[in-house]
Amino acid sequence: MADETPIERESMEFDVVIVGAGGAGLCAAIRLKQLEQETGKEISVVVVEKGSEVGAHILSGAVLDPKALDELMPDWREDESCPIDTPVTSERFLFLGPQGSAPLPNALLPKMIKNHGCYNVSMANVCRWLAEKAEAMGVEIYPMMAASRVLRADDGRVRGVLVGEAGIGQDGEPKAAYEPGMELLGKYTLLAEGVRGSLSKQIISEFGLDKGKEPQKYGIGLKELWKVPDENFKKGFVQHTFGWPLDDQTGGGSWMYHFGDNYVSIGLVVHLNYKNPYLAPFQEFQRFKTHPEIRPFFEGGERVAYGARAINEGGFQSVPKLTFPGGALIGCSAGFVNVPRIKGNHNAMKTGMMAAEAAFEAVTGAGEGAEVPADLTGYEERYEASWVRKELYQVRNAKPLWSKFGTWKGALLMTGPELWMTSVSGGYSPLGTLKHGKTDAEATEPASKHKPIDYPKPDGEISFDKLTSVSFSFTNHEEDQPVHLKLRDPEVPYTTELPEYAGPSQRYCPAGVYEWVEAEGKTDARGQDDHGTGKIFQINAQNCVHCKTCDIKDPAQNILWTVPEGGGGPNYPNM
Repeated sequence: MADETPIERESMEFDVVIVGAGGAGLCAAIRLKQLEQETGKEISVVVVEKGSEVGAHILSGAVLDPKALDELMPDWREDESCPIDTPVTSERFLFLGPQGSAPLPNALLPKMIKNHGCYNVSMANVCRWLAEKAEAMGVEIYPMMAASRVLRADDGRVRGVLVGEAGIGQDGEPKAAYEPGMELLGKYTLLAEGVRGSLSKQIISEFGLDKGKEPQKYGIGLKELWKVPDENFKKGFVQHTFGWPLDDQTGGGSWMYHFGDNYVSIGLVVHLNYKNPYLAPFQEFQRFKTHPEIRPFFEGGERVAYGARAINEGGFQSVPKLTFPGGALIGCSAGFVNVPRIKGNHNAMKTGMMAAEAAFEAVTGAGEGAEVPADLTGYEERYEASWVRKELYQVRNAKPLWSKFGTWKGALLMTGPELWMTSVSGGYSPLGTLKHGKTDAEATEPASKHKPIDYPKPDGEISFDKLTSVSFSFTNHEEDQPVHLKLRDPEVPYTTELPEYAGPSQRYCPAGVYEWVEAEGKTDARGQDDHGTGKIFQINAQNCVHCKTCDIKDPAQNILWTVPEGGGGPNYPNM
């Protein structure tokens, strides 16, 4: 869109602006208002959410460790409106082969891995409940408000975000219904966008917050929600597996959680540092459900939802500097997932609470009319002394061992003893702190080193095709808007992606966004011809479920995920 004439926008000022209504952002908002009630010192808080409603973009397993929630709201168990109502009653860990399985005895597992005292939940519904609590305390929450730009002061300090810009056509020009958006200005801006948030990625790069840190690592989690017959349902049951269908050099594993009214959450995580560009995480997930240990749970059941989301896996080594002038990173914007525990919600919630405490101190301590300190040093100090850091430190070598030595040797034979040692020693390991090395994009090898994978056709009962599955994410985007998946160089798909890597985007994407279609004299959306390949690279942005995998895994790092108009994307029910 042309910039000849400055756009006039309304602005609103708050003490704290929070981007993202997930567990981290909502717990930060609630904690700020709790401190207001405790001290009598007023603080204004706004939360913006790009989804159509709070919870629409929340996808997580999830088994929730209530540790952070116990600190935030100790009486939550007495709240009849709370959706956290299915305690874990039984659990098992399995190592899968193509047809059979071997159980891992619970007695041999470190205590930190077990799920006693945790709850099987829908995090989307937990966030909806948290939002109700926050609003009742005076927090303003604006859904359908995508934060598309960071606003800066003259000295470079972050001073808020631009939200709600809408009505730009595919040609980049304003339509008749154009809305210029609003500037939300705050003394501090807390970024709680989740994994690989577009603003967080920009801030980390511009302020060098990852300097001296290991590269962040990721997995893709694919999830379905089923309603199953009574005979297949075990309320409070938790099952984790690893092994088949992934080969020894491809990290990952599955979860299955029974909760609520005959709901079963089933999912597969594939670590995105896999080498083979022919691997397709979606097809691996569908194949996984046909295993004899898995299929019986879903026979006679009904799939009610599908989705996918990237997961932070870098852990302790990859946590960036948490603060920048004018704000901070909280939750998965920074990356606090504990990979061996397959949990991150409790850490995200706690980091939101710690940042809130630091922001409240800074805002209320500055005095009326005084400028607050640029850096929230109190947040970083709290993190360094927290159980979040301690927990991540104890498991810091699990992911590098798995990546370097594979599932059988690294995950089974080496990680178990490592976790026992660090759990009883307070974190000491003779291995020190191992490094991750390559990014997940760099881990992808040329197609010439691998063979295509022949995946079975879906049966339509337990396994499904990709486009049918996307319809169960209830994804929708305004069609006449700029494509939010940007190519830095439109030539790269033809010069690198297809000839060198056999077009992996059509496989690593879990939603059918990227396709290589027969040219037949056509040009692509950018007017490119087929460059002699006989194929056109097509982007179906309407299908995007906002998982961010393309931004992470593209070998050339040529795809840039940006926010579409607010309200676009998936609409997850009970996920």
